[in-house]
Amino acid sequence: MKRRDFITLVGGAAAWPVVVRAQQGAMPVIGFLHSASAATYSHLLAAFRKGLSDAGFVETQNVAIEYRWSEGHNDRLPALAAELVRQQVAVIVTPGSTAATLAAKVATSTIPIVFLSAVDPVKTGLVAALNRPGGNVTGISDIGVELVAKRLGILHELLPGAARFAVLVNPDNPAVTETFVTEAQTAALAIGRQIEVFTASTNRGIDSAFATLVKKRTDAFLISTDALFITRRVQLVTLAARHAVPAMYFRREFAEAGGLMSYGSNLMDQFRLSGIYVGRILKGEKPAEIPVQLPTKFEFVVNLQTAKLLGIEVPVTLLARADEVIE
Repeated sequence: MKRRDFITLVGGAAAWPVVVRAQQGAMPVIGFLHSASAATYSHLLAAFRKGLSDAGFVETQNVAIEYRWSEGHNDRLPALAAELVRQQVAVIVTPGSTAATLAAKVATSTIPIVFLSAVDPVKTGLVAALNRPGGNVTGISDIGVELVAKRLGILHELLPGAARFAVLVNPDNPAVTETFVTEAQTAALAIGRQIEVFTASTNRGIDSAFATLVKKRTDAFLISTDALFITRRVQLVTLAARHAVPAMYFRREFAEAGGLMSYGSNLMDQFRLSGIYVGRILKGEKPAEIPVQLPTKFEFVVNLQTAKLLGIEVPVTLLARADEVIE
C-alpha cells in the first residue's frame, strides 16, 4: 500500500459512522425513537440512562445512543425508523410512544425493539403473547388505555352531578385513539353518562378543542394516553384552569404541572425499566424470550391547590385513597 493511500485510509476512519466502529467491537449503538421532543423528556431520559447504568451500560463509555425525535409529527416516524435500521443499530427503543413502536416494527423484523406502550401489545400485534413475545419485539406495557374506566370513575366520584364528559385524543395516533375512545364510551355508558370526543394534534388544535369544549359547557374531561399531550401538558393544564374545567390526567407530571388529578403508572420507573430491558438485550438475551413487563403499582395524585382554585371540595374518601396530595 502506498503511503498516501495509507494516510487517506487512516484519516477516513475518523469520519466513519459510530455504528460502523461499533460493529467492529468499539461499542454497541442504541437507536432511540420517539414521537415527542427531547426538551420535554429530559427527566425521563435521565431515568432511561439510569436503567442502562443498572444493566452495566453508560452512554459514551461503553454504549452510544442515536436519538431520533419526530417533534410531535407522527408522520415522520417511519422515515426516522428506517434511518436507524439503515445505520444497523444494535437495538431500537421506543419508550412511551406507541406510534414510534409501530413504525419501528414495520421498519425491521430483525433488529430487537424495546417498547413502552399504553395499549395492549397483544391486541395491537406487537407481540404474540406477554410471557413469550416471539419475534424481535418486547418491552413494558403500562395498560394506560385500559385504565380509562378507573379514571372516569374517580372523576364521576368527585363530580357526581356532572352530566357532560369529554375526552381529548390525538387523531394522528389511531392505535391508541381508537382503543381509548371505545374504552371511554363503554365506561361512560356504565355510569349512565355520554362522552363527547374532541381531537387535537397541534398547539392550535388544542386551543381550538378547548374553545369548543367550553362552548358546549363540558363539565369535565379526560386526556388520552398520548405522548403528544405529555409534551403539551403545561398548555393543557393552563387551559383547564383558565376555563375552570376539571380534568383527569394519565400521568403524575400533569398534576405536578397544576392539573387537578392523575391516575396511572409511574413513567420514570417505566423509562428506567426500558433501559434495563435494552441492557439485557445488549448482553445477549433474545427479545422473543423476555416477557413483557406489566405495571404493579399505580399512582393517584390530587392537586388540592387546583381543586381550591376551581372551587371543588375533594371528598375525604378520595383524599384518603390518594398516593400523594399536592397542597
